[in-house]
Amino acid sequence: MGFLDSIKAKLNKDKVSDLARQHGDKIDQGLDKAAKTVDEKTKGKYSDKIQTGTDKAKDALDKLSGPDSKDGGTPPSPPAAP
Repeated sequence: MGFLDSIKAKLNKDKVSDLARQHGDKIDQGLDKAAKTVDEKTKGKYSDKIQTGTDKAKDALDKLSGPDSKDGGTPPSPPAAP
């Protein structure tokens, strides 16, 4: 991966994190709605797997959102200049 590719990847990750922070509640609702729909279509046959997948997706969303998303924490402060 070249230098410009590294910068692009970092910018995209920051953009995704910002979007996850701003719209996390809507994404959570969408995940729940999709899980419910799939569970109904499969007549509950895969409920445990659907719940596991939904939980993993929500955990990934929390990681993307960063420390200041749902838990009320504050982002880490930058290191002091030497």
